[in-house]
Amino acid sequence: MSISADRTRIGTRTTADMIETARDFADLMATRRSIRHFSPEPVPLAVIEEAVRAAATAPSGANLQPWRFVVVTDPDRRRRLREAAEAEEREFYARRASPEWLAAIAPMATDWRKPFLEVAPVVIVVFEVHQGPNSPKPYYVKESVGIAVGLLISALHHAGLATLTHTPSPMRFLNEVCERPAEERPYVVMPVGYPAIDATVPDLTRKPMSEVLIRR
Repeated sequence: MSISADRTRIGTRTTADMIETARDFADLMATRRSIRHFSPEPVPLAVIEEAVRAAATAPSGANLQPWRFVVVTDPDRRRRLREAAEAEEREFYARRASPEWLAAIAPMATDWRKPFLEVAPVVIVVFEVHQGPNSPKPYYVKESVGIAVGLLISALHHAGLATLTHTPSPMRFLNEVCERPAEERPYVVMPVGYPAIDATVPDLTRKPMSEVLIRR
C-alpha cells in the first residue's frame, strides 16, 4: 500500500524560495560547534523529545529503524556514566591510542577527563538495535543510525541547544549504566545543554566548498 507524497513540502515552492531556505539552513548549521563546557541549567525536555522525534524520521534499511535513544537526566546515573567513561578513556589515552591519533586530536585540547557527562543536564545515549529476541534482523545498521544522529544534532542546534558527539572506547559499559539488552550496541554519547558562560571552542576552520563539492 502506498500513500501520496506531501507536495506542500516537495516540488511546489519556487526556485528562489528553495534556494533561500537551503541557504538559511546552511548558515544556521555553519554556526554549530561541538561544546565541551556546559551549563548545568536545565533544558526543556519537550525540546529533547521533539529532537528525538525528528531523528526517528531518518531513512533506514528496510525501514526497520534500528535505533534507540536513551535520554539520561538522573544525576546519579550521569555520574556513573562519567565515572565508567573516564575509566575507559584513561586506559585508552595511556595505552591504546596511537601517536597519530593523539597528534590529530591535540588541537581539541581534550583528554580522558569528561566532566561534561555529569555537568550537562541531559545525556542522550544512542544505541544500534541488532537482531535479538524481540527485534528482527536489521540492515545497514550503522548507516541508518548515523543518519539519525545527524538529524538529531541538526534538530538540537536548530532548537538552540549545544551538544557533543562522544565515543568512549570501548562502550559496552553503557548497556549496564542505561540498563539496555545485549542486542543494543552503543553508538554514540551526546551530552546536551546550554554552553557554559565561559565556554570556548578550538579555533578551527572547515574545508571550502571547492574541496567537498564535486560536480560531474
